[in-house]
Amino acid sequence: MSSYKLENFIEALIFASERGISVDEIQQVMEEAQIKKLNAPIIIEMVETIRKKYVSLDLALELVFINGGYQFLTRKEYYPVVNQLQIQRSKKRLSQAALETLAIVAYKQPITKLEIEQIRGVNCDYTVHKLLEKELISIMGKADTVGKPILYGTSSVFMDYFGINSTEDLPQLTDLQTENNSIGEQAD
Repeated sequence: MSSYKLENFIEALIFASERGISVDEIQQVMEEAQIKKLNAPIIIEMVETIRKKYVSLDLALELVFINGGYQFLTRKEYYPVVNQLQIQRSKKRLSQAALETLAIVAYKQPITKLEIEQIRGVNCDYTVHKLLEKELISIMGKADTVGKPILYGTSSVFMDYFGINSTEDLPQLTDLQTENNSIGEQAD
């Protein structure tokens, strides 16, 4: 098998790995897949050839060695567009419960989880955890009440997500309320 073909196998392994892949892991997978038994210096040499290929072709990805493993990363100059994609995808993944909880935090911040639960009427541990994970809310501190519960508020990611500069840009609650007209009454 040509070294070019072996490099393609190594490139595919690095690309498919969710995290950095070490030389030992590459060596083990190549051997277990019965591709070819390669020693560490050969693998390192092939990885370096792959890295140089990405540099010379001026591609959007770069091959880097981080924390004991090789991985492909987007080059820094492409971060803004990739970040925008992540924001768009993140928008699509908010459940109704997450949106409700986020609205409560946005309008009532700083707020404790207990206060959120009292407003929503249901447990919100999972939802708050997911919003923290997505960095849409953040821990603002602790309340000066019994037990010192954690206070939550919106984050800068929240502002980016909704395209606003501050929570003052949110629609006022009065703007969102509709008039309550009885059936048969003429609306103004």
